[in-house]
Amino acid sequence: MQDAVKIAVENNYQIITAGNNLKIDSLSVSPGFAGMLPSIEATIEDNNSIQNLSQTRSDGSQEEQDNAKNNSLNYGVALDWTLFDGLSMFANYEQLKQNKNLGEAELKQVILTKVGEVMITYYDLVQQQQQLSALDSTILISKQRVELAQNRFSIGKASKLEVLNAKVDLNTDLTLMQRQKETYANTKIELNQQLARDIKTKFKAIPEIFVDQSLLLPDLEMTVITNNPQLNAQRISKRISELELKQIKASRYPTVYVTTGYDFGSSESSLGFTTSSESNGFSYGFGARLNLFDGFNQNRNEKIGKLELQNATIAIEEQEQQLLSLLGTTYQTYLTNISLIELEGNNEAIAKENLDITVEKFRIGIIPTIEFRTAQLNYINAKVRFSNAKFQAKLSEIILRQLSGDLEI
Repeated sequence: MQDAVKIAVENNYQIITAGNNLKIDSLSVSPGFAGMLPSIEATIEDNNSIQNLSQTRSDGSQEEQDNAKNNSLNYGVALDWTLFDGLSMFANYEQLKQNKNLGEAELKQVILTKVGEVMITYYDLVQQQQQLSALDSTILISKQRVELAQNRFSIGKASKLEVLNAKVDLNTDLTLMQRQKETYANTKIELNQQLARDIKTKFKAIPEIFVDQSLLLPDLEMTVITNNPQLNAQRISKRISELELKQIKASRYPTVYVTTGYDFGSSESSLGFTTSSESNGFSYGFGARLNLFDGFNQNRNEKIGKLELQNATIAIEEQEQQLLSLLGTTYQTYLTNISLIELEGNNEAIAKENLDITVEKFRIGIIPTIEFRTAQLNYINAKVRFSNAKFQAKLSEIILRQLSGDLEI
């Protein structure tokens, strides 16, 4: 199981995608991305032209020139920095952090879901291996029954019908074995697919199911409230709604910004009063913007933000109720399955003892065939029910740990 979980965490496509999304959210947590840092821009512009010119001046004189060359070159560096925007940039920076927290919760949920699926499929394989083992035992007994029936028929102590019935039952058991092998092979393909590896990869699950029978409902409820990633994601979403409302309210305040830069410019002209010029130097200034009226959109946006925040609060309460309800029903199923493990274990032991006695009686010919077959079927069914009881109990344990966010990974 530990190997299967390790492979799933490393290879599963959805886990890898969720991990990459978290890396994106982590890279986005930056003061610059939130708009808190200045922007610096360098520009250069070079314009050239060759023209045929004809000028008439104010004194009436005229001047003409063909292929007159004109060029201008401008370059510089400019800085723009928003100093105050109603604290919107700080709320945006905090929102980026919360987006990262949300990505962590979503990644944890994906891991819990996928690892839980791997565990369930793995233990399904284990119980199927146990069923195959039980079928092997019953086929061996059926073959012995056919051999005994043929021996008894050859010495005249049994009818041909007894031999035929034994062969029919043997063929029935062989058919069940083939069906079970098909199911087992398909489940192995499913597990390989969940591990995101070659579906033909050969492996064998360790044929044991250990169920933790010490889980307590009050402890699980407390862990669900604090650790469940879905519930934590709802809490983070509410915090994001609060920050979005804060950014909306920031629009009521003015935006103050400063600008500065260094510019250089030069131009040359073949014709005109000024044939060349150059300029360079610093520029600086500040400005402010304030929204005075926007068609009452500010009020509407704030009302919408408050309603979204209210919905986020309701979503937390709803999610908590759903999780506790699912936890309660799953825990009841868990308790039932725990009790069934002991009951079905005792039934298997009784059925095995009954079968051993029946085989010996059949060997000496003091019981009919139908009684032998009944004991045989009771044993195989008891083994299957015992295996299934352990699997169902383990399934309940996995779901409980998934809900509490406490699945061992």
